[in-house]
Amino acid sequence: MGSMDAFIRAVPKAELHLHIEGTLEPEMVFELARKHHLSLHYSSVEALRQAYCFADLQSFLDVYYQGASVLRDESDFHALTSAYLRRAHADGVVHAEIFFDPQTHTARGVPFEAVIGGIRSALAEGKQTLGITHRLILCFLRHLSAEDAMTTLEQALPHAGAITAVGLDSSEAGHRPAKFASVFARARSEGLLAVAHAGEEGPPEYVAEALDLLKVSRIDHGVRSEEDPALLARLVRDRVPLTVCPLSNVRLRVFDRMEDHNLKRLLHGGLCVTVNSDDPAYFGGYVAENYLAAYRALGLSRADIVQLASNSFEASFLPRGEKDAWLRRVRELDAD
Repeated sequence: MGSMDAFIRAVPKAELHLHIEGTLEPEMVFELARKHHLSLHYSSVEALRQAYCFADLQSFLDVYYQGASVLRDESDFHALTSAYLRRAHADGVVHAEIFFDPQTHTARGVPFEAVIGGIRSALAEGKQTLGITHRLILCFLRHLSAEDAMTTLEQALPHAGAITAVGLDSSEAGHRPAKFASVFARARSEGLLAVAHAGEEGPPEYVAEALDLLKVSRIDHGVRSEEDPALLARLVRDRVPLTVCPLSNVRLRVFDRMEDHNLKRLLHGGLCVTVNSDDPAYFGGYVAENYLAAYRALGLSRADIVQLASNSFEASFLPRGEKDAWLRRVRELDAD
């Protein structure tokens, strides 16, 4: 077990499903609340941590948005992103494709420029000091209107050189991908790629809709695709990546126990499955903990771990040459 633990942490990996606001640890919540003279609903770090017990996606989002309210200025977003990169580096992450939710902040009067400015400066530092490359993905909150999303896209376009793709997150149930077809079409016309959360709490039809109407390059979560054999066959045939988040899926009751998770079945069924941490401050672990939890509960082999790490680069938005270099490095480490 010890040697596999070390291997899992050491193997180079890309993280492709990570909400930067979801890395806000309780200690930082209290630190920033003090800085901005804000009162919190919780008396202590421990009381806040105990609130991280969720019945479903919505109960998590309620706490998540409360926590994000302490993020007020550019230096806050810099501190948040820097803290994530240090943890990711310790977990063997060499490339991170990071989601950020500007609407969570602009609705509170925080300027878009403060959000992206703090994140970008930390990412630039992380590349220089830790060697972690990055891509930035602007996510639209699907419980808000398409008009609100379009306004956010307009705010983002002056910064389009720093943004690789747009995504879709927040409450999935009742908010079909089709709602945002025009926004995604506009984003694609501006040269941005697309991803979307689908098939987590929503049905398999949402996965197909994200592919057909939003023209996404990969599906975030997608675990309920298994309910539709034709869709599953399509995902295998077209090598559509799924950015799976095991600890998140268990914490939000998509699966009752890690032993029930379908990650291994999907992987062995030929899907391009990747392992990611989603909102690690809330779900009990960063990316290595997700690999380890799946390894222990599902009986993953060393070959499975190597495949998952390889898939993470294959599914990334890195250029082909950089993907190939990391794929060679994974194979070399496996051979050692």
